[in-house]
Amino acid sequence: MQRTLVAGVDTSTQSCKVRVTDARTGALVRFGQAKHPSGTTVDPQAWWDAFLEASAQAGGLDDVAAIAVGGQQHGMVLLDEHGHVIRDAMLWNDVSSAPQADELIMTLGARGADDGDAAAVHARGVARWVEAVGSSPVASYTLTKIKWVAEHEPDNAARIAAVCLPHDWLSWRIAGYGPVGDGEDAHLDMLRTDRSDASGTLYFDAAHDEYRRDLLALGLTSGAGEPDKAALDFAEHIVLPHVLAPHEAAPTRAAASVAGADVPGGCVIAPGGGDNAMASLGLGMGVGDVSVSLGTSGVAAAVSETPVHDMTGSVSGFADCTGHFLPLACTINASRILDAARAALRVDYDELAALALAARPGADGMTLVPYFDGERTPNRPDATATLSGMTMANTNAEDIARAFVEGLLCSQRDCIELIRSLGAPIDRVLLIGGGAKSLAVRTLAPCVLGLDVSCPATDEYVAIGAARQAAWTLDGGDDAPDWPISIDAVSTGVPTPQVYEAYVRARG
Repeated sequence: MQRTLVAGVDTSTQSCKVRVTDARTGALVRFGQAKHPSGTTVDPQAWWDAFLEASAQAGGLDDVAAIAVGGQQHGMVLLDEHGHVIRDAMLWNDVSSAPQADELIMTLGARGADDGDAAAVHARGVARWVEAVGSSPVASYTLTKIKWVAEHEPDNAARIAAVCLPHDWLSWRIAGYGPVGDGEDAHLDMLRTDRSDASGTLYFDAAHDEYRRDLLALGLTSGAGEPDKAALDFAEHIVLPHVLAPHEAAPTRAAASVAGADVPGGCVIAPGGGDNAMASLGLGMGVGDVSVSLGTSGVAAAVSETPVHDMTGSVSGFADCTGHFLPLACTINASRILDAARAALRVDYDELAALALAARPGADGMTLVPYFDGERTPNRPDATATLSGMTMANTNAEDIARAFVEGLLCSQRDCIELIRSLGAPIDRVLLIGGGAKSLAVRTLAPCVLGLDVSCPATDEYVAIGAARQAAWTLDGGDDAPDWPISIDAVSTGVPTPQVYEAYVRARG
């Protein structure tokens, strides 16, 4: 039997990865990768060039029957009426628009209210944004960046004909569209996206699957004021990508020069999605699962059947790639906590793990609150790390190592408990990311988190998720294909609730 191939694309901040995959089994067939330029603003042409290079490294895509793109969330791509990129894309990690995020919060908070107290207006604004779109503005979200352009580059703002995200733009290019000359149709109406990526813009309500153009108009307004009629009219005419259902094919196939040249009927283009949602799909997560990813930052993401609303704004109410929701909480500090411990103790990762495992639970009363670079969950941008409870008895390498590992895990439990408090069921933990390679982290995680912890093998889960969605779209079934996930280990342990209780007291 001739096998059918699909491609999953991961267009991340750092690089583009192309995974050619057997549609039936999920087995890796070919792989390619190309770097993206560094920085917080990028010309999208660099993503296209990297995609072509990665595709070539993967042996080309002529024999691929379906393709999906998983992309970095929130990045703002502005197109003019001819399909030209107006300015470099502002990425999720560009914090220039932090003042604009605050303006958006204050505008909604002041609406129809007599209370002029700034703190009350801000809290009310956060709650109103969460009610409207599931999340409250921070600098990473797309709408804040649109507002930055409106305030700092009004000439560029006036040229906006369409707004899309990195994965939307790359899928549009794969379909054969791109910049055109005067008098030609750029087919901006062929831009497509999905619920997961749209839910990170601040102008898409995933609970009701609809764009909020009134909120888009706020982003086109300079300052913390209400939009005027011109801004409201402008927002109505800007092209926003059509939101496809979880395994709905785009109306056009991939350009034969890009993919599917040898496939009868061409290569189907699947909806694609945001990177966190694609990783969830790649991990085979379902309702009740939560992934804890320990990279530079820490991300806890759970699959929920219903939307969640955190009125403090700490939990982002994103959608996933299956028709469910993906409440997500993020910490600024994660694997670098282990690096700080290594530097302080002058040991390598294995030595750090051995030291931590040699100590008793709770590090004999020592607790690390690991807010080295401030923190996002909880929202304490100006905080610093603290190591408390030190005595002559516990000031030793073993207990210090243990306190650092437990502090890392307790900060992730904070995220899990926040998500759980909003009604999302949490029955299984999947531990991934560079920090999950630590034996101490893997051993102590079930003790601190209070649940058994599955440790999937290190792999490219965004690209796997994209490939899985492509296979699902091609097949047309009710459920995504059941591809096996390789689990390196399932960690169990005796719960140590006293460790988290001490951490909660220490962080206040």
